[in-house]
Amino acid sequence: MIKIETDTRKIKPGQTYVAISGHTVDGHDYINKAIEAGATKVVVEKDVEASVPIEKVESTKNYVNKVLVEEYSKPLDDLTIIGVTGTNGKTTTCYLTYQMLKELGINAAYIGTIGFYYGDEKRELPNTTPDILSLYKLFYEAMENGCTHVVMEVSSHSLEEKRIEGLHYDVAAFTNLTQDHLDFHKTMENYLKAKTKIMNYIVPNGKMIVNNDDEYSKAFNKEGIKTIKIGYKEDSNIKFEAANFTPVGTNIKFNEVDRELEINTNLTSRFNVYNYMTCYTILRALGYSYEQIKEATQNIYPPSGRCEIIPVNDGFAVIDYAHTPDAVDKIISSMNELKQGRIITVIGCGGDRDPIKRPIMGNIACAKSDYVVFTNDNPRTEDPVKIMLDITKDLPYDNYEIELDRTKAIHRAIDIMKPNDIVCVLGKGHEDYQIIGHEKIHLDDHEIVRSWTKKEDIKKRSLKP
Repeated sequence: MIKIETDTRKIKPGQTYVAISGHTVDGHDYINKAIEAGATKVVVEKDVEASVPIEKVESTKNYVNKVLVEEYSKPLDDLTIIGVTGTNGKTTTCYLTYQMLKELGINAAYIGTIGFYYGDEKRELPNTTPDILSLYKLFYEAMENGCTHVVMEVSSHSLEEKRIEGLHYDVAAFTNLTQDHLDFHKTMENYLKAKTKIMNYIVPNGKMIVNNDDEYSKAFNKEGIKTIKIGYKEDSNIKFEAANFTPVGTNIKFNEVDRELEINTNLTSRFNVYNYMTCYTILRALGYSYEQIKEATQNIYPPSGRCEIIPVNDGFAVIDYAHTPDAVDKIISSMNELKQGRIITVIGCGGDRDPIKRPIMGNIACAKSDYVVFTNDNPRTEDPVKIMLDITKDLPYDNYEIELDRTKAIHRAIDIMKPNDIVCVLGKGHEDYQIIGHEKIHLDDHEIVRSWTKKEDIKKRSLKP
């Protein structure tokens, strides 16, 4: 058991309570609760009185990091840890790698946006990369349950805030870098610098896999680390040759060490070629053969809400987590490669987040789609009408409408479908809630799509557009 705890609700008898001063909550206000729960020592930044020994430090956050790294990081060296960073593709790449390791007989764990998985355990997490104490507890839980490998998403926030101190990656990967999180990083240069910090955590002679087609990939080079480049460019170590798409899979042809190879996957869309091939290269870096990987690939699938296809109304809906300009561009462009009819897109932008990307996403959605229904996507404490004004600001298109009610927006998009049309429902993916104000309300895009039923009394073919 890790002897320190920062959450009074999780205190176990004999533990040390570390009081963290957060943005909205001050842990110093809960010292008595921690003691009542069994804490036998408290660590603080302020002068307090308590019935147990007190240690005052300059920074309780730094104290937590120091204790974890000095006392608990060494056993984690026995794990094989894979870390994936980048704006888009982290979840799919990690989840594919996790599934693949299990198919190959490895007891593996996954940590990321869709939760914490190992064996039969599946539970949600509050962040893509949790705070350092939560992260260490997950690693110890994985080890205690026999896991030898951990695949994890590594967010730019976690790299900047040193949430992964004491971890060492045997293999790391960079998927891409596009505009996101500028409310936190302020500039793309700062965002890139945060991402490149992952190289500081790779073991000596470890491997760094990079998307060679991304303009920022050249920044991921460091002495003592082997860089493996993947992509369509001629100087790629694993060079993509061709990809043939269907709504239910993709055939990928590629060149590796002068061998012409191909694999059929259960994923569709061009961007999933990169996600799958990053997973493939991670496994090759771990020592698995092409033949082993090819056989295991037959049984792996994308995670829920990542380019997930649901047949509906003589066409199909695609549910995807795309919530950045690049991700929106890629998913709609990929569907344009598959379409036999029209593309109808349902999309919004989150409140209390980077407002710069809103008009960019609105422009991409209208330019790449035949029709767009703009709607809510976690407005949080912002006025949804203001978010819509930001999205549609200076739009040189008129192929859209606004319906703030997300359920009605999705049903509206399906109502106006014609045979072979594709409805792209973007932004929420695996999430099953909508955040309005400070309240989480149940809302699941999958359920909404499946709840649509064809009503013969609706002359929807005459509905505009």
